[in-house]
Amino acid sequence: MQHSALDRIYLAFLLILIVSFGFLIFFISFFTRRSLISEKKTTLTNESTLIASQAVSNYMAGKLTAAGLATLFDYYSETLKSDIWYVDESGKIIATSGYFDDNTSAKTSMATSDRPTIAIQKKLPRSIYNLAPKYDIHKNTSEVSDFHGIYSDDVISVNAPIVLDYYDTKTGKTTRVNSGALIIHSDTEDINSMLKNIYSISFIPCLVIIIIAFALLQIISHKVLRPIKKLAEVAQEYSRGDFDVQTEIDSDDEIGQLASSMEYMASELSQLEEYRHEFISNISHDFRSPLTSIKGYVTAMQDGTIPPEKQSRYLGIVLDETNRLTKLTQGLLDLNRLEIYGPYMNLTDFDFIDIVRTTLNTFEIKCIDKNIAIFLNNHAEQTIVTADKTKIQQVVYNLLDNAIKFTPSGKHIYMTINEKGEKLLVSVRDEGIGMSEETQKKIWTRFYKDDTSRGKDKAGTGLGLAITKEIIKAHNETITVTSTEGVGSDFVFTLKKAVADATHSGETQILVNPTNFN
Repeated sequence: MQHSALDRIYLAFLLILIVSFGFLIFFISFFTRRSLISEKKTTLTNESTLIASQAVSNYMAGKLTAAGLATLFDYYSETLKSDIWYVDESGKIIATSGYFDDNTSAKTSMATSDRPTIAIQKKLPRSIYNLAPKYDIHKNTSEVSDFHGIYSDDVISVNAPIVLDYYDTKTGKTTRVNSGALIIHSDTEDINSMLKNIYSISFIPCLVIIIIAFALLQIISHKVLRPIKKLAEVAQEYSRGDFDVQTEIDSDDEIGQLASSMEYMASELSQLEEYRHEFISNISHDFRSPLTSIKGYVTAMQDGTIPPEKQSRYLGIVLDETNRLTKLTQGLLDLNRLEIYGPYMNLTDFDFIDIVRTTLNTFEIKCIDKNIAIFLNNHAEQTIVTADKTKIQQVVYNLLDNAIKFTPSGKHIYMTINEKGEKLLVSVRDEGIGMSEETQKKIWTRFYKDDTSRGKDKAGTGLGLAITKEIIKAHNETITVTSTEGVGSDFVFTLKKAVADATHSGETQILVNPTNFN
């Protein structure tokens, strides 16, 4: 039988309460019992002093016989609910309460003392030393035991030595004489009854506390476990492919955050199939277009549609299309390698300005053709960075190529370099067509091309920004984009500065300025 999390919590909570209350009651009863026993030992010791002064002293003075002493012991025994023994200095048991044996000298005919005050399981010996050879009657001692097997249950036994003062009429002196000991045995029935009362009194509050605790646990479980159960049900629906189910949990706590994360995950997963179709469509388009061109021109040259004198021109077109396919294939392989294995990083210290200038030179003709100006604004005192020079140059190339692609004629592109702590902040901002928020989420996806560029950028592979992101990620840096439709886009990435000093501080230059710029 499968148990829910709530069942386990209830069981664990119940065990914790039972164990906690069990330990609590155990310690309370333990220390209460010890305190009560200690108090009773004190009481019995005090009573032994009184009995010795009133009864034993008369017996020692000859005013009272052993039988009379036993009678007094019976009286005290009824009051104290205890057995009382008198042992003389030689260890002989002279008189006891409620117990008669032919071996003792305490022979009486008291009709009221036909049984012991406390249950005895064997006869008393003539001497205490026959019962316990090492027993010391001269020490104040106390113990809780069956007193060497005499009693069937544990009793509290107190040994109280008796020292009496005797006045010698001849000499007129008073001397102190050891006169044996009183041994008083008291059962623990009253203590056990008190502990039972403590148990019964404690049981009801514990039961009430457990009931209240479970009621509160039920309330808490409805607020905590019910949302978790709902999340589990929603997750099951997601596993079946139904991503339209909502958690219906709206709270600011951790469960609410988890619910929001799950709904966001479902939203992304629901678009996975769309992304897959879009990916296949893009790669099919990018491979089909050049292959169609190559096939068409080669077929035309084979059947003579293109005369031999013009074949050189069309072979150049075929070569361009082949290069485009090669570039597309290589870019796809590079991106796949970056995502799976990570790039091989050849970290060196170099001046970032140098690769910017070199890269900008490659776009000079394209900028002149499109009538676009590129400005470099350097506000950094240090432009020496630690990175893979070749891959960072590829990043700069991809970002500038992307900016030129979407910037209309007569507009500007700005490359700005700033410092922030140990980082360089590089911005590539264009005055192009901009992007929607939805497009900004997709531009890092391989083969993604904005619909506005479809058909215009036939040479593009749709892999440039995806590769750019992987390279920056491999450097443990960040790249972000901010864009507004009709205004332009701003790509910003970071690089780690090296220790070397820079020499290109505060420059603002036009790197590419077409001669026919309006």
